[in-house]
Amino acid sequence: MTATSPPAPPRLGLRENLPQFALLVAVNALVGGMIGQERTVLPLLADQVFAITAFTASLTFIVAFGVTKALTNLAAGALSDRYGRKPVLVAGWLIGLPVPVLLIWAPSWWWVIAANILLGINQGLTWSTTIVMKIDLVGPTRRGLAMGFNEAAGYLALAATSAATGALAAEHGLRPAPFLLGLAFAALGLGLSTVFVTETHQHAQHEARTHTPANSDHHDGLTGRQIFTLTSFRERALSAASQAGLVNNLNDSLAWGLFPILFATSGLGVARIGVLVALYPAVWGFGQMITGGLSDRWGRKRLITTGMLLQATGIALVAATTGFAAWAIAAVLMGAGTAMVYPVLLAVIGDVAHPTWRARAVGVYRLWRDLGYAIGALIAGITADLLGLRAAIWLIAAITAGSGIVVAIRMYETHQPASTSTKGRGG
Repeated sequence: MTATSPPAPPRLGLRENLPQFALLVAVNALVGGMIGQERTVLPLLADQVFAITAFTASLTFIVAFGVTKALTNLAAGALSDRYGRKPVLVAGWLIGLPVPVLLIWAPSWWWVIAANILLGINQGLTWSTTIVMKIDLVGPTRRGLAMGFNEAAGYLALAATSAATGALAAEHGLRPAPFLLGLAFAALGLGLSTVFVTETHQHAQHEARTHTPANSDHHDGLTGRQIFTLTSFRERALSAASQAGLVNNLNDSLAWGLFPILFATSGLGVARIGVLVALYPAVWGFGQMITGGLSDRWGRKRLITTGMLLQATGIALVAATTGFAAWAIAAVLMGAGTAMVYPVLLAVIGDVAHPTWRARAVGVYRLWRDLGYAIGALIAGITADLLGLRAAIWLIAAITAGSGIVVAIRMYETHQPASTSTKGRGG
């Protein structure tokens, strides 16, 4: 009887796993398109179809989305560690299928809120899982590049869908044509994830046996509560990344919920609003393909600090100016700043967290990051109702600048050669 040789261990690296990595990039583009179906149209639906005049009330769909997505992010990491990555990804797409249908047929604003609760679950499960799977595949040396491609795919698709839905709404009305794109995205995402995506959990287990994370003091065997505390408060780089992620999505909530209303009340048509709404995530998406890889060469901290301050400048420019050209410049600044931040924050989590609890650390980070949607909608909505739209925008600009300063003071550089000492990084 011939003895069988043990199976070869998984190979880590972008080139070694390129077909599966490319497939996951495509899947995450579809995930981004699910949000893009709403970015231009939903704030206008609130105003023109459902006659919701209070800013705080009109932003309730973002609050519902943000809270649900944040909590789902936290669960997604633990679920993917327990049951594997692929089942969580497929479950996310199944939950996302009804969203476009609810938006098309919604007879009241409560249907829109219900759709966004499902969308939050869909995004938390699918986007979180594609992130973790790419980190699993590429190993420790190319995380920044991997996150750049992941986030670029999602936000370029978001931008393209925002522009497309604006054009469709201008030509065919706010419903149903724009949301038919979302229905196609959900069906295609479910099919690809079910048939072609393969499990990557074994890659993380292999890395845990063969590689040492940047901060070797934070070893495996931690409880969920310890991981939450480390990521949220105690560990300097992880906690700085968590607050920066929250503020980043806080200002994205502003752009999603109030910018279309500001542009409309200033006399811009739906098609031009769609262009402005798409420009910000388009620059954000393209830029991430550069900034993620740059962070592997230059380090993480400088890019994050500069990016937060650049976002603050773009937001302030929206508040200080009027007109398509000035707002287009502001959108480019915001997009460039976000590109410097978004994938690099995820790379920081991958640098510091041990492979055995990295998925849960990503979940905790994304809990805080996506709570920014809800917190931003509440802050911006209440301020706009009390003091006006531009006052709300100025306030978010100030908060964003403050977040950049926190990163500059609290975060240490996490991308270090393996031989570099890690003393002094905790606390």
